[in-house]
Amino acid sequence: MLMGCVIMKQQILKKQFLLGAAVGALAAVTPAFAAPPAPPPPAPIWTWTGFYAGGNIGYGWGQGAPTYNEPAFSGTLPTTLTGANNLSGVLGGFQIGYNWQLNNSWVTGLEADFDLADAKNSRSFGPFSESEGAFTATLGSKIEWFGTVRARLGWLFNPTTMVYATGGLAYGRVNVSGSFADTFCSPTCVWGFNQSSTNVGWTVGGGVEGTFPNYWNLANWTWKVEYLYVDLGSINGSGYDTDFGGPYTYNATFTDNILRFGVNWHFH
Repeated sequence: MLMGCVIMKQQILKKQFLLGAAVGALAAVTPAFAAPPAPPPPAPIWTWTGFYAGGNIGYGWGQGAPTYNEPAFSGTLPTTLTGANNLSGVLGGFQIGYNWQLNNSWVTGLEADFDLADAKNSRSFGPFSESEGAFTATLGSKIEWFGTVRARLGWLFNPTTMVYATGGLAYGRVNVSGSFADTFCSPTCVWGFNQSSTNVGWTVGGGVEGTFPNYWNLANWTWKVEYLYVDLGSINGSGYDTDFGGPYTYNATFTDNILRFGVNWHFH
């Protein structure tokens, strides 16, 4: 009887051990069959709506040909001198703006920018021989800086890239100058003019803007390539030449073609 009880107890203990082992094994295996982890949240959808600010650098080429007219010139001297027509130079500055994304295809907005420029040129004339001396002249013009305030209308080539047209007001600092020397005088007669003006005009153009590739890790940044045609009006002036004893007039009209690359930070 005692032996039977011992055997029965051993069987009960064995069953309990096997049951515990099975429960442990099941607990160890269960995670492998658990539901897979939740996928990462989708990347936020890019929106163009909001403020942005950035910088730009580029190149400008345009026109600013100054014209000098003095009827008192006579003999071998031309009464009208026209300076170099082509202005060119590097430019750079900053821009700020706001976009409204109207739907999946269209974006509109306003942008203002300011750029320092180095678009300039000059031309020398002579020496023109006279009976008892020689006459020389130099005419120059330049665009020192400019800014624009423009509307933009963009079409979304894809959700993160748009092509756009733009136009509006332009303003800038322009300059025209002239220097003249006549060795017929003793000492040499020298005169000239130098006039700067802040002019208001207009601009029109277009460009492409888009986000950087994801692997560059530049969230909220966009790049843009832009062309603008800028008209800054003209400068006119007059004076009196005591050497030849007559009045003179001058003028210059300023336009510029601008191609620039920029980057913008969007405050999303």
